[in-house]
Amino acid sequence: MPYLPPFIAPTRYRDPAAALAQVRAIYDQQIAHLRDAMQRYVAGETLPGHVRACYPFVRIHTDTVARAILETPDISQLSFGFVAGPGRFETTLTRPDLYGNYYLEQFRLLMQNHDVELEIGTSTQPIPIHFSFAENDHIEGNMSAERRMLMRDVFDLPDLGAMDDGIANGTYETLPGEPQPLSLFTAARVDYSLQRLRHYTGTSPHWFQNFVLFTNYQFYIDEFVRLGHEAMADPNSEYIAFIEPGNVVTRRTGLPAAPGDELGVQPPRLPQMPGYHLLRADRTGITMVNIGVGPANAKNITDHIAVLRPHAWIMLGHCAGLRNSQQLGDYVLAHGYVREDHVLDEELPLWVPIPALAEIQKALEQAVEDVTQASGPDLKRIMRTGTVASTDNRNWELLPGNQPQRRFSQSRAVALDMESATIAANGFRFRVPYGTLLCVSDKPLHGEIKLPGMANHFYRERVDQHLRIGIRAVELLRAEGITQLHSRKLRSFSEVAFQ
Repeated sequence: MPYLPPFIAPTRYRDPAAALAQVRAIYDQQIAHLRDAMQRYVAGETLPGHVRACYPFVRIHTDTVARAILETPDISQLSFGFVAGPGRFETTLTRPDLYGNYYLEQFRLLMQNHDVELEIGTSTQPIPIHFSFAENDHIEGNMSAERRMLMRDVFDLPDLGAMDDGIANGTYETLPGEPQPLSLFTAARVDYSLQRLRHYTGTSPHWFQNFVLFTNYQFYIDEFVRLGHEAMADPNSEYIAFIEPGNVVTRRTGLPAAPGDELGVQPPRLPQMPGYHLLRADRTGITMVNIGVGPANAKNITDHIAVLRPHAWIMLGHCAGLRNSQQLGDYVLAHGYVREDHVLDEELPLWVPIPALAEIQKALEQAVEDVTQASGPDLKRIMRTGTVASTDNRNWELLPGNQPQRRFSQSRAVALDMESATIAANGFRFRVPYGTLLCVSDKPLHGEIKLPGMANHFYRERVDQHLRIGIRAVELLRAEGITQLHSRKLRSFSEVAFQ
């Protein structure tokens, strides 16, 4: 017999805030049930049955393809917030403490676009016990190996079948009688990624901001840390806090510490892909992650950050310049990609084009102009716009027969790296606006390979400027607002409603 909390029946709402309050009530009740049962299990009690708690859901019913409000500019111009046609649509929800504002906005748009009630209830999708632990809970470590093994008999454990990316990949098919999805991610998929983000970045998901910069060199992180602390020393800074791995919090001068700040501890060693967060009160600050080298890391981190539904992510990294006319330190603004990274071939076929997004391209170009003070022909001399090839073979230059070089030439590529195409492709796949601005650090086809002395000089000369360009691009995107940023170019024929 399942051991369940008291059932909360579905209810309908015309007020988005009231609907969100019910989501919170259901989620809190279900999580409290799991935590109480887990504490009793760790204490050695025999529980009265298989412990189960389930995620809350939101559901709508529409009977027309028409949208209720098309004349309101702030609604009609958005590429999300509405369903594709008549039917029953549903998704499970999690962590209203983290996603409360996001859910409230999605609820509001659904009601305005379709003039429907929101049905909130308890789903049949179990919450895995591992996803119920509080941020700093590690009570399972107090159990013996035998007792941990028996957990699967007593609790629901993560089920990979409930958290695949079929919806995002466009391969999910609704069975007869099933509701159509409202969101790209189920609640279990979201919870899985939130756990992974804590592991890989060494920071809590609630610190992540809506604009994300990726880099493949620690030099950029060192400079971001310097700029972050510089901002915290400025009482007039637009940023309110700076977060480092271990959830170490530095508040802006003049601001008091917040509850929980004291729990941050610098880790004995950096996590695999350390994350740093420059916070704004409205979450439109900047998160920067050192993803390291290679497309596997790039896919891994973007698979998980995607569940946070950021407004944009941008790659700032180094590349090999493939044209003789390029100089070390020149910039490359990617307007197309050759995908020889192979890590996304199963999820996103190679025949799918990855388009450049005008909003990101314009912001990056303007940022280069603003920071370097170059314009016109001078700007073209230091920044090349073109195709970037990404490979999964770091030593591609050593392959016999010049095969890669021939392909790169045929593709008209101007630069090569190992991560940019992956980040852009996953942005396309997950409907996250993306862009790439690289800096030429070597020219292997023309005899200019990376040597320690050359590299150190290059890093000193370019890292600060390159990073400031990325930050300036975020400022420009933020000022433009998100209405145009979340482009219809990233939406499919029959798209989910949630942004």
